[in-house]
Amino acid sequence: MTDVILDTLLDTAKLVPFLFLTYLLMEYLEHRIGEKMQSSLENGKTKWYMPVFGSLCGCVPQCGFSTAASGLYAGRVISLGTLIAIYLSTSDEMLPIMISHGEKIYVILSVIGVKIVYGMICGIIIDLFARRAHAHSGEHIHEICEHDHCHCEKGIWVSALRHTLSISLYILILVFVLNTAVYFIGEDNLKHVFLNIPVLGELVSGLVGLIPNCAASVIITELYIEGVINFGSMMAGLFVGAGVGLLVLYRVNKNIKQNLSITCLLYAIGVLGGIIINLTGLFN
Repeated sequence: MTDVILDTLLDTAKLVPFLFLTYLLMEYLEHRIGEKMQSSLENGKTKWYMPVFGSLCGCVPQCGFSTAASGLYAGRVISLGTLIAIYLSTSDEMLPIMISHGEKIYVILSVIGVKIVYGMICGIIIDLFARRAHAHSGEHIHEICEHDHCHCEKGIWVSALRHTLSISLYILILVFVLNTAVYFIGEDNLKHVFLNIPVLGELVSGLVGLIPNCAASVIITELYIEGVINFGSMMAGLFVGAGVGLLVLYRVNKNIKQNLSITCLLYAIGVLGGIIINLTGLFN
């Protein structure tokens, strides 16, 4: 349990800078260009290159950018397509695990490249069809601020700090619960799930990827390295795995139905991507 506590504190501490900078940006945008920005999203005028930029940011190791994206989406600073692009390209613990196992460089670059390109394509397509509906159905930055009673009149730094502390406590509690569950269940027992249902590799891998914890990407990556699952199944789980990003989304975005639809959309797109990769046989 000592390791569980230390891992929980470390996982949370790594996200605090991202959270603080995210809320600082949100407060700045709300005070400076909030109305103009919100109007642009609601009128469907978001730029096509935002999912491209988001996907490039998301590929940075760890899940800091997916966490930040959840807050930005809840405040309607970014579009749904950009959010999904970041989620799909998030690598979490995949990169350090592959490097530590001495995985071939072309495999590592293939994983990163596929995640980035797939995230870009899906993000752009989603924005073409769904951005107006989601722009109108969520809260604005100032509404999130009012819910948390953050006293914005004291300045954007104080407000951003209050938001950060509130979300960090929420993450700390839930990550501890998840880490404890993984500790008692055991990673080896989770791995056997793939062995028992080999035909549904992409579907099962996607379900594991939904676990809002770095353990998901660790398990999926190690299963691929050990030869238990193929490249497509691994990618399905890594596409879906957005780290703690989904946890934050459910905390800051008050529309539960919308959060569930985003989760289902992410799962469907991730699994579909894994199936397509396996059908093409390019990386197997």
